[in-house]
Amino acid sequence: MPNVKPSTVLGRQLGDELRRFRDAAGLTTAAAAKALDCTGGKISRIENGHVPVRTPDLVALLHAYGVEDPETLERLSALARRANRRRREGWWHQYGSVLGDTYRDYIEMEDICDSIRTFQAQLVPGLLQTPEYGRAVTVASRAWQTAEEIEQFVQVRLARQERLTGEGQLELWAVLAEGVLRQQVGGPAVMRDQLEHLATMAERSNVTVQVLPFSRGAHSGMFGPYLLMSFPQVSAQDLVLTETPTGNIWTEGESEVASYRGLFDDARTSALPPTESLTLIRRIAKEHRP
Repeated sequence: MPNVKPSTVLGRQLGDELRRFRDAAGLTTAAAAKALDCTGGKISRIENGHVPVRTPDLVALLHAYGVEDPETLERLSALARRANRRRREGWWHQYGSVLGDTYRDYIEMEDICDSIRTFQAQLVPGLLQTPEYGRAVTVASRAWQTAEEIEQFVQVRLARQERLTGEGQLELWAVLAEGVLRQQVGGPAVMRDQLEHLATMAERSNVTVQVLPFSRGAHSGMFGPYLLMSFPQVSAQDLVLTETPTGNIWTEGESEVASYRGLFDDARTSALPPTESLTLIRRIAKEHRP
């Protein structure tokens, strides 16, 4: 399955509005394309948020749709500028030498979403990793060869974690298989510190951590990790990210996303409640003390 680059949330919001205006005007994508002297495929990509919209093209489309209100034009022009700026800017671009395209796409989405729900079967989520744990994971991945590359990648992980503690705090709900707590990543000392950090973060009001214990037996989350991203924009749809050894796969279709919502609901209802999960995390952390 090929990697799919996610449309930017702001770009999709703009595209949704343009689609509504086109539908209200009774025009097909082929008819709308005449306003830009392009193909109907480009109109579809604009409406799906996959290509940026220049101001002259936006004006031409709105004119073709019979939209002449100056306030509407200014609002959508401002939205287009914000969407295009998001494609070009961001703190993560300074780490371009160690970040692949799929990971940059993920960070861009993480930077503008307001909540994440994730199930993890083997690893502590990056947003909750300590530097030592993250470094051990990065070394094991073999994707980065030099000490400098590894350290830069760890710094990216730490920068991402500001979403949990800075302004506009991200809501994170993580369901972790018990194996995440028992996998010896980096050795006993690293795992002890990681689990203690996980317990501390789980006490934050914007972070929920649940553990799915071995005793629950077979469950739907056994088939791989995934995360659901939600966004504050009214017209923005949820996104799902699944990870594979060869790259990330984005899912935007509503029916597929709904299936992952169901999977997560199954995971959280099968898992221990947050308070019992916190007790288990701390108990396993003590097992690593000398």
